[in-house]
Amino acid sequence: MATLVTPTEKAEKAEKKAPPMPEEKPERKQRGRVDDKFKIFSGTANELLADEVCQFLGMQRGQAQVTRFADGEAYVQIQENVRGCDVFVMQPTSRVVHADGRSTSVDEHLMELLLMIDALKRASARRITAVIPYFGYARQDRKDKPRVPISSKLVADLLTTAGAHRALIVDLHTPQLQGFFNIPVDHLFASPVLVDHFRKLSLPNLTVVSPDAGGVERARFFAKKVDAALAIVDKRRVEMNVAEVMHVIGDVNGRTCLIIDDLIDTAGTLVKTASALLQNGATEVYACASHAVLSGPAVENVHNSVIKEVVVTNTIPLTAEADAARTEKGGKITVLSIAGLIGRAIQSIHEETSVSKLFM
Repeated sequence: MATLVTPTEKAEKAEKKAPPMPEEKPERKQRGRVDDKFKIFSGTANELLADEVCQFLGMQRGQAQVTRFADGEAYVQIQENVRGCDVFVMQPTSRVVHADGRSTSVDEHLMELLLMIDALKRASARRITAVIPYFGYARQDRKDKPRVPISSKLVADLLTTAGAHRALIVDLHTPQLQGFFNIPVDHLFASPVLVDHFRKLSLPNLTVVSPDAGGVERARFFAKKVDAALAIVDKRRVEMNVAEVMHVIGDVNGRTCLIIDDLIDTAGTLVKTASALLQNGATEVYACASHAVLSGPAVENVHNSVIKEVVVTNTIPLTAEADAARTEKGGKITVLSIAGLIGRAIQSIHEETSVSKLFM
């Protein structure tokens, strides 16, 4: 007589005959992909910022020798393979006063940048992007007198001739300068970093002030982000680096004012603008700028001014004098890092994604 076997009994017998299953191992995490075709190099103008950007992106800075001969000529050698690589060269073209008192000029840093680009081009880099946190010569953007050069156009042409395929620049003096380049330009704004700082301060009755007509667009964008009113100071420049404030357009009486500009050079315009605002009834004056050029008597001017705080970014390294003023008790200078913003922009360019989303 046949024996009836149920499906459950069949499964139990099959389980007994089957070989034992191997012990399940914990799932291994996938290692981060190392992109050996993505490299960042730096000149000597602001190596600390370049290192911060590389740290943000989780990569090492490219190896390059940048030195000078006894007669002052620059010498550059790229010390690793860049054939077929997407390369970024970071270098602000600004004057830098080093801790030992030695000073390197705008022209020296510009020449370093050009030589590095040329070296990378001759080493067969696939694409070279000049990352310029501060673009020198930007204020010489027109013929305002007879027989003068348009220096910013010449510098743009030099970068293209050297071999740059595109440029990434932080806060140009005027946005129209992008038209001087015959290569794509990604124009970064330090506003997100500065806006975040002043939002945390929660200043009462805030009015954002443009120190001249040319900076109205920048001030309007800032005012919209911090939900503040807008005012403009009408000034007349009487000679180079000397400006005479005329009058304030907008109501600043009884309000906290925040002056926003692209750079602070001698701070003469900034100090006069702050005084004009107080004379028109402002209660307190703060200031911010992307680039701390701070040449000549700038640090002393800021220290002796009515301004409560001057906030800048690290596109340019501070001079020893400015750094000492920042760290001393009651110092008015605050420095914010822009490394994260530049790092995200570099990553977007490398991955061919939108850079403009960083400002939305």
